[in-house]
Amino acid sequence: MKIGNRVFDTNKHTYICGILNVTPDSFSDGGSIKNISDALYRVEQMISEGADIIDIGGESTRPGADSVSAEEELSRVIPVIEAIAEHFDVPISLDTYKSSVASLGIKAGAHMINDIWGLKYDNTMAQAIAASSDTACVCIMHNRHPISVKGDATDYGYVDIVADVSNDLMQSIQLATNAGIGDERIIIDPGVGFAKDVNQNLQIIESIDRLKCLGYPILLGCSRKSFIGKTLNLDIDDRLYPTVATSVIAACKGAAFVRVHDIAPNVLAVKMAEAIINS
Repeated sequence: MKIGNRVFDTNKHTYICGILNVTPDSFSDGGSIKNISDALYRVEQMISEGADIIDIGGESTRPGADSVSAEEELSRVIPVIEAIAEHFDVPISLDTYKSSVASLGIKAGAHMINDIWGLKYDNTMAQAIAASSDTACVCIMHNRHPISVKGDATDYGYVDIVADVSNDLMQSIQLATNAGIGDERIIIDPGVGFAKDVNQNLQIIESIDRLKCLGYPILLGCSRKSFIGKTLNLDIDDRLYPTVATSVIAACKGAAFVRVHDIAPNVLAVKMAEAIINS
């Protein structure tokens, strides 16, 4: 598939999507990017370490984070998108679920929209992407609203986690195709860390190869997430090595992209996994 000016062989390689949060409150690196210079320095560093795509987020999606208005989100991401597009020849992804932000982000230079609500948040995202560009790609992430909350227990209504995630993703894919977004522009993300408990997250990662049967490249985003901390009883700062393990699993099971904070370790781990796979 083609994202920006770059062609990705999603059947034979796992690519690195580097996270650039321009937010004050993201769970892991909130507040680390304070201005355009910080953003450009970090992007240069990520590219030098082997990042293939830069994914920019202007609103924290961690559980319990405060939502921000479209205007605030735009004020955070548009100057950064424009600056990166001016200084670097790298595919730019914009992490947003708001159609107005997506439209202006594409106009500013984003080549892909990474939507944590799988085009379902306001029911206009697919049309907004299609109207803004005939080449922009979309990463459709799985998510669900809870059907009940009792104390600390949240029920999302799963019967078979892998089958249910697959069915939900197909609904989102249908929204994209109905809007005129071609299959060659679609990536799917099973939504690790979103609307799933710890064991369900582990099951989804283990089942990447089953999700490949849907016929679309898969992006896996596990970097530093809380399910790692809960599985291994680790604080955020101690989750690098387990994150690398998830990237190796992703490569072995055929995921096309991994979305990570720490570029160099994940690049090396994926390269080693691929060397073994291709031997």
